[in-house]
Amino acid sequence: MTRVIATFLYVGLLRPAPGTWGSLAALPIAWALHQTGGFPALALATVVVFFVGWWATHRETLGQPDHDPSEIVIDEVVGQWVSLLPVSAGAWANGVDITRLWPGWVVAFLAFRLFDIWKPGPIGWADRKATALGVMLDDVIAGIFAALVGIAGAGLAHGVLMK
Repeated sequence: MTRVIATFLYVGLLRPAPGTWGSLAALPIAWALHQTGGFPALALATVVVFFVGWWATHRETLGQPDHDPSEIVIDEVVGQWVSLLPVSAGAWANGVDITRLWPGWVVAFLAFRLFDIWKPGPIGWADRKATALGVMLDDVIAGIFAALVGIAGAGLAHGVLMK
């Protein structure tokens, strides 16, 4: 069961770029969660999957030389969902279909992948922890960075550029 969770239903076994595949696989699930229960459902699922992913990652890497094997992509799923939280919150608060905010989805995906690969500052710090918590946290922090980029972009697009 831990392998199924850690690889996000074996998506992490896809090549090349399993992290990108994991991030892509997270998108329709985020959409379904938002459709089912709005922002609260996506936010709750993000927290629950973080803790389940932490546990599964710990179990999968216990005693292994590689603390972050590329097939473990549950961390990308959580990080991608974190990056989408502002999009979900905006759609939910304004009562609009989340797919109408498609530019936010694109920015969230691209910014998250950029930060997850680049690993600046605190993202790299978490990645160097060499623990299951570090595996999960670097993607959560990358998701936060991506969410901030999305918020700034939305503010620019809907504030400055619309005036």
